[in-house]
Amino acid sequence: MAKFLRWPNWLKELYKEKRGDPGEIQKLIKLKDLHTVCQEAHCPNIRECFGSGKATFLIMGNKCTRNCRFCNIGSGTPSPLDISEIDHIIDSIGIMGLNYIVITSVTRDDLHDGGAGFYSDLVLRIRERYPNIGIELLIPDFKGEIGSLEKLVHAPLDILNHNVETVPYLYNAVRPQANFETSLFVLDYYKKSGFITKSGVMVGLGETIQELLETFSRLVRIDTDILTIGQYLQPSLEHYPVKKYYSLEEFDILRDKALDLGFKEVFSGPFVRSSFKADETKLVKRR
Repeated sequence: MAKFLRWPNWLKELYKEKRGDPGEIQKLIKLKDLHTVCQEAHCPNIRECFGSGKATFLIMGNKCTRNCRFCNIGSGTPSPLDISEIDHIIDSIGIMGLNYIVITSVTRDDLHDGGAGFYSDLVLRIRERYPNIGIELLIPDFKGEIGSLEKLVHAPLDILNHNVETVPYLYNAVRPQANFETSLFVLDYYKKSGFITKSGVMVGLGETIQELLETFSRLVRIDTDILTIGQYLQPSLEHYPVKKYYSLEEFDILRDKALDLGFKEVFSGPFVRSSFKADETKLVKRR
């Protein structure tokens, strides 16, 4: 069984500063029978984001066909796709008054295209209803299958995000059903298709700084535009244990080194997550 490494006091104090009333967004999500990664993954930013009227929608249910050891989203047999989910998300965007939206999903290896077609349909419907909204997708790897990846090539979105999550050395221990090279292939495929690409890593899983820098370099070599770097926080005793808490100074150093390597934007900090303050990117042209 994994053990908890206690949060350092400075991190606890930083977390206490996160304020906001998530009530209204929680009510809306429940009313529309939707899921958010904010809730399912126990994101530390939930009060801040929900309190400011933001949320990251989790589509295609809340059961993942994979079982990564860092992730709090439930795994198991997913329910069939629910087409009404698209209408509920579109309605919620209007009620929330969003001008930028981040959408992610569980991994659906049970579907012939991994759910890529569902993503595409959703983006097209959102763009029809809200032509000026910024759209960012945080996608699974779709097993790296070209037929699935192609379904998003012409989707009218702004940023294509796919997280490598950790350094290659830790994949077997942390996300054994995934493959680092497949994730790089997905990012490279969409960059060559003309998208702004984004990826993220967690730190504190037992990686070395040199391994992180080598991972950053691999992402830069395929022209990944945006990088997020955040602290891994162990959701429960059953999850992969935290090996280290990085200091604020170390996050600043990682950000500077990543920018020096060639990323256009880098968001680095203990509570940075893929979608946290995603709307602050300067790379998306506002319509």
